Amino acid sequence: MQVVLIRHAHSEANAKGVLSGRIPGVHLSPKGVQQAEGLIARLGALKIATLRISPLERCAETINPWWNAIGKTINRGVEVAEDPNLIEVDYGKWSGKKLSQLSRHAMWKTVQNNPSAMYFPSGESLASMQVRAMKSVHDALNARRKGAAILVSHGDVIKSIVASSLGMHLDDFQRIVIDPASITILDFSQSKPRLTLMNDSHEELEILIKSPFRKGPLLGGGGGA
Repeated sequence: MQVVLIRHAHSEANAKGVLSGRIPGVHLSPKGVQQAEGLIARLGALKIATLRISPLERCAETINPWWNAIGKTINRGVEVAEDPNLIEVDYGKWSGKKLSQLSRHAMWKTVQNNPSAMYFPSGESLASMQVRAMKSVHDALNARRKGAAILVSHGDVIKSIVASSLGMHLDDFQRIVIDPASITILDFSQSKPRLTLMNDSHEELEILIKSPFRKGPLLGGGGGA
């Protein structure tokens, strides 16, 4: 199965440079609304086995345009499932603060250089977030339908999934960039997960996922779509 990881589109908090965390009522910015509309063409008539989203509003607002326009019609029997394991990191007392302010905090270096040791004040640790995020991935892989699994979540959550799937230490996950409305694909059809798309904002997924070369072993880097 291929797992399609979608970060929510550009949000009001992104526009303000604020770490919103789990604060409710954070919606997409006008730019984010356009990005969400763009997912209609990018995802196309994609057949899916499951669609799991973070409970925060910005994630539903990101996937709903595609789901309402195409997705639910061609994927009858699939329901949009809110998955608490895909929710944003609980940043605790850091939530709602400007990133420019947080970057001067003494613990900022820990977040950047040793994130496996970071526990946000009155929040959660990045290590525990990664554990719950991977549980969501494994739950999605157990879907009893044919098709891809779509997971709509947040930047740090998706970065942690990619790092874990590729055998990277959590301390290296800041080397991964996940932009708003970007799509990342992990292929779990082989013995070890493979990264087939990373932080993409343009690719048409229906064509990419059906590419036959991705189903077999790779030699020399693969033959191309």
